[in-house]
Amino acid sequence: MTTAETRPGRRARGERPAGAAGARAWVVTALLVAFMMVNFADKAVFGLAADEIRADLGLSATRFGLANSAFFLLFSLSAVVVGVLADRLSLKWLLLVMALLWSVAQVPPALGGGLAVLVGTRVVLGAAEGPAFPVAQQIAFSWFPNHRRNLPGALVTLGVTFGVITAAPTLTWVIDRHGWCSALWALAVAGLVWGAAWFGLGAIGRHREDRPGADPSGDEETGEETGAASGRASSWAAYRRVFGSRTWIGVTLAYFTSYWGVALMLVWLPSYLKNALGYSSGAAGTLVAVPWAVGAVVLLGQAAVTGRLMRRGVPSRWARGRVGAALLAVGALCLLGLPLVNGHAAKAVLLFLGFGFGGSFAAIAATTVAEVAPPRRRGGSLGTMNALVTTAGLIAPTVVGAMVDAQGHAGYQNAALAYAALLLVGALAAAVLIDPQRDAARTGAPLPERNRP
Repeated sequence: MTTAETRPGRRARGERPAGAAGARAWVVTALLVAFMMVNFADKAVFGLAADEIRADLGLSATRFGLANSAFFLLFSLSAVVVGVLADRLSLKWLLLVMALLWSVAQVPPALGGGLAVLVGTRVVLGAAEGPAFPVAQQIAFSWFPNHRRNLPGALVTLGVTFGVITAAPTLTWVIDRHGWCSALWALAVAGLVWGAAWFGLGAIGRHREDRPGADPSGDEETGEETGAASGRASSWAAYRRVFGSRTWIGVTLAYFTSYWGVALMLVWLPSYLKNALGYSSGAAGTLVAVPWAVGAVVLLGQAAVTGRLMRRGVPSRWARGRVGAALLAVGALCLLGLPLVNGHAAKAVLLFLGFGFGGSFAAIAATTVAEVAPPRRRGGSLGTMNALVTTAGLIAPTVVGAMVDAQGHAGYQNAALAYAALLLVGALAAAVLIDPQRDAARTGAPLPERNRP
């Protein structure tokens, strides 16, 4: 464990500040991208093998949706718990333990078993994966100053896209030729390989604004009294200020609507393409990566635009809040066009654009919360946001499964239209509520460095 990890408030002599973004910062960022690739490949595998699993276990669409919702049963709770622990424990070791648990959770269903084994291991996997995104973002942010976080934050988020783009055709090939259990073995090995690489190369940066002395308030975050009891009171008071801010509320609501679509892409999009739009299993396994690729382009574009605006001094409420609102609104408009076009190809294009734009809010959410939360409350703030947001994953698969059972193939399109309505609500929340610079003064977050290159 490095000195920076054991003494988070200090930098080792001669250590370059993370704002310099040297080679080590980008090596760690690359590992975090790979971490998120494995993370979302784990999530995507059941969607890719949906028809095979349902046939093997004799599951209706509703029961299969419930099995996938089980993944999110402890997902949100663990995001909160580990998010708070991330403010106190070594982030490097937390991430390593998570990755090892992912690999272990793949083994029981790979060995065989019924619905109970499937559900039980998905609950365990969800508990281990719940904190992954906020903790990975927290580590990435520790290497960069506020106005430089858009690109690494977007890249870590893009790990989701890269994971699906590589996993979808690869795992579909494995499933078609060797069965869905073989795909689980492949993912178990991938998690172990990543864990070995992180053990050797992973590290935590400490940007100068994260030092307690850099906080403008009297104590490390809040300026309140120190001491054990008062420290705990100060901690919860700091969290309450963050959670009560309009920015945190707006980000969480907007990100919830965005994540609803992420859950649908993971669980039901392959079936939508095969059953409602008539694509073959192989074609669907390839096409399912398209909306993720669209999201990747949107995320990189958003990072470039947001970073440029902030370096030019544009307030975050515009550079992050209004840009994020625009992405959600474009996604909603694309999906609302589905009933207006004929032909499977035209519907697929609108579907991919709608999910691509609608699901691209994650990087904005993480960087915005990081801006408004005090450094030593950042993990809990990100984790709690992620916990509330990912309840969409608990609800959406079951709701859509029930719609498909009740409405047949028409249920898929109606589910997409319902998602469009949610996106419009999220866009409104982002445009009206997000203003990090206003709320940072109330939460005790340090003032960001000047928005300059």
